[in-house]
Amino acid sequence: MKLEALLTEQANPASAQIDSVSTLEMLRIINDEDKKIALAVEAALPQIAIAVDQIVSRMEQGGRLFYTGAGTSGRLGVLDASECPPTYNVSPELVRGFIAGGDKALRKAVEGAEDSRDLGASEMLALGFNSKDVLCGIAASGRTPYVLGAVEKAKELGALTIGVSCSPNSKLSSAVELPIEVLPGAEVVTGSTRMKAGTATKLVLNMLSTGAMIRLGYIYGNLMVNVQPTNEKLVDRAIRIIVQATNTTRDQASELFDASGRTVRTAIVMGKLGISKAQAEQRLERASGRIADALYP
Repeated sequence: MKLEALLTEQANPASAQIDSVSTLEMLRIINDEDKKIALAVEAALPQIAIAVDQIVSRMEQGGRLFYTGAGTSGRLGVLDASECPPTYNVSPELVRGFIAGGDKALRKAVEGAEDSRDLGASEMLALGFNSKDVLCGIAASGRTPYVLGAVEKAKELGALTIGVSCSPNSKLSSAVELPIEVLPGAEVVTGSTRMKAGTATKLVLNMLSTGAMIRLGYIYGNLMVNVQPTNEKLVDRAIRIIVQATNTTRDQASELFDASGRTVRTAIVMGKLGISKAQAEQRLERASGRIADALYP
């Protein structure tokens, strides 16, 4: 493949003179280009929605979501995965991220690691990846060998494969079952995919993980109901969530919180239905933890 033909490697005429304009005009050029990102993601929403539903289906059967990439793409995958446990109190095993060059590549570029297909496959297998899981390969160019190697192995195992890229008709899109192509156009700094492509990728990953957690019942309304009260700030947030969800006073919410064993979802069901902790827990168990389902017989 001729790399100069990739969309992510094209020169952007809008920023051709960016080094000779005022600082304010420079930032306007960057901002004008950034405005195109959300529209590019919007065009890919149908594909993202399919991916979310498939991820949830796999997770409900014991599967996990793995992200992999190199450079900025890999860092974004690791970041998204690392934020799921503190946000939703899920196991760190549920969403995993691995990057070409290993954890040291999160801070310092590891040159050459992204060029090995075998390394992508072997590092994925070392994390215990199996046929129940989902692999989301991330590559702005859509041609990173490390990612393609992992995708190839995941398909051999019978796992679901998703590809997130910022180039049309990419190798990655051809290799996966569910391609997601977000095309925000040429970068302000030619080839610097940490900019528009990186932002577009972050938006997509936000949707994949957040959408999955919503469908799995970790959100009620728009409230983070699986928050764990591990410090004063989070205790306060938990009580405010109960206030909002049950339309009670703060004192009543505090009582529900304590009576529930400091579990927000249990407290909400107790408060809305006027039932005991044991009854609320039984309802939540039958509803697989989804509050909306637990509120009905």
